[in-house]
Amino acid sequence: MFRIMTADEAISLVRDGDVICVNSFVGIENPTELHEALYRRYQATHSPKHLTIISSAGFGVWDENANAEGYIREGAVDRLICGHFGAMPSTKKIILENRFEAYNLPLGCISHAIRAQAGGLPGALSKVGLDIFVDPRREGPGINQISTDASFVKVVEVDGEEFLYYKLPKITVVLIKGTAADRKGNISFDDMYMSGDALSICQAAKSNKGIVIVQVDKIVDQPTRPRNAIIPGCLVDAIVVKEPEAKEEALQALTGSFEIRYEQWHEWTERLEAVTSGHRQQSTASQIIGERAARELHKEDIVNIGIGIPETISHFAKQNGMLDHITLTVESGSIGGFPASGKVFGAMIGAASVYDMANQFDLYNSGGLDICFMGALEVDGHGNVNAHRGPGAYAGIGGFANITAKTPTVVFCLTFNTKGLKVSVDDGVTIEENGTIPKFVPEVSSISFSAKNAVANGQKVLYITERCVFILTPRGLKLLEVYPGVDVQRDILDLLPFPVET
Repeated sequence: MFRIMTADEAISLVRDGDVICVNSFVGIENPTELHEALYRRYQATHSPKHLTIISSAGFGVWDENANAEGYIREGAVDRLICGHFGAMPSTKKIILENRFEAYNLPLGCISHAIRAQAGGLPGALSKVGLDIFVDPRREGPGINQISTDASFVKVVEVDGEEFLYYKLPKITVVLIKGTAADRKGNISFDDMYMSGDALSICQAAKSNKGIVIVQVDKIVDQPTRPRNAIIPGCLVDAIVVKEPEAKEEALQALTGSFEIRYEQWHEWTERLEAVTSGHRQQSTASQIIGERAARELHKEDIVNIGIGIPETISHFAKQNGMLDHITLTVESGSIGGFPASGKVFGAMIGAASVYDMANQFDLYNSGGLDICFMGALEVDGHGNVNAHRGPGAYAGIGGFANITAKTPTVVFCLTFNTKGLKVSVDDGVTIEENGTIPKFVPEVSSISFSAKNAVANGQKVLYITERCVFILTPRGLKLLEVYPGVDVQRDILDLLPFPVET
């Protein structure tokens, strides 16, 4: 039977050595009051310690002095297992200092492994991850030198086919943010941007005799409609009420509490950027890439657009009239609206549906998308892509591996080089100055996308830059297009560290 508690009382239920699963998505819908209470307890007692924390998509709030960053930095956590670390500025730095074990698994594979645990299974099979960094025959999921646990990912064979088998430690504590609890303890998510994998996480904990702690905005007398009660009260142990700060109307729009029509998406995007500081001035090179990439869209396409340069595509899709004829999706479980970016990445303006994150990755893993647009840090002559690990920095793979594994058309959007690149457009493209850091390299430092798998799957793979377009072939990269004004030899071939078919 659930009890209503203070955050400190609820966190007193956490024991040394517990495996905590956090339901959140990068920087949104974090149970911050629970994290802060855990930090207070650890500062006072140095307990709970030796914690393992699991999160499909990460659980930061873009502030190194808030949420979980403090107690992670001070030593309460022995292991982190996450899909993405981007919103955790302090944590992702000290991971590389070997302060604790840290493992990076594809976001959707963590989500599905949690769902498997909820059903009494030890793990989940997936084709996603084969021949990329997480495959133990390559690097494995460990991020730093002390992260050597080989139990999380194994290569197995079923009916003559290779799979990766993803297995997580048994979840014993759940930290979740919801909207409201009714008098029976049922939890609704009406004012939330997403529900993530809340139900599966709770079921997994209960299968392991664990505890479920939920932070809500309010307690209500009137029960919600049964279909809206994402977590039934019988699965809840502790409810912590933390009245939220008033939301700006632009942020309220992301909850789906009122209708936003397609023709209003641009207006609400601008309002959202004004309150989240989410707008980034896109360079001329990014604009060139976005305009060219948008031409790959077709009516009725189901689409995923990544962050960074790919975000420019939606602008040009609106200009060419295609935005009204495609369905956009985001990894957190939203579909049919316009993805938000920046600190509220994972939310959606005008979503048609928001369902469990594991279901969204069912769609991605099965090739249910028609096309996706992703960024890239490095590309090699084979067509392999590194999108998750830069020199001295680590963000994580997120949903990238799941999204690109089976999607029929994969479009990578990247500049030819970076740091100092200057480009202008008049009658054609002029490369005024090349950047000092190449994006096309002899071998990528870590593989996020396997060209070998893509060729075997028959996927169409494009690499769109500000000066040319490459296409993947069984022999490697082929130069498909050169933009007007670009000198093929000087601006492309002389700068590549490998030969390409022309």
